[in-house]
Amino acid sequence: MKQTLTNGKRARYTILISLIGNTVLTFVKLIAGLFGNSFALVADSIESLGDVFSSFIIFLGLRVSDKPSDDDHPFGHGKVEPITSFIVVLFLIASAGFIAHQAIDNI
Repeated sequence: MKQTLTNGKRARYTILISLIGNTVLTFVKLIAGLFGNSFALVADSIESLGDVFSSFIIFLGLRVSDKPSDDDHPFGHGKVEPITSFIVVLFLIASAGFIAHQAIDNI
């Protein structure tokens, strides 16, 4: 008997794979940047850390939004998705500001 994944489960599985890959990539870039004294690689690792955080927030948001409707949420939990997207955008803007600040300081 073949078991198929629902769209929500498939999305969560894909994001979980992305989380693992981005976490490994973040550490490799950070270690290489620190040992190689390369600010570009350290900055890239910070950007990759943003990807890890974003994937984690989206993963949590999908888990909540896939919950069925209940007494408190008669139309379901789908409204969580835009909120998680907004959190991800705020974090990415903050990361970009931090990288820009560090780049200006290192000029």
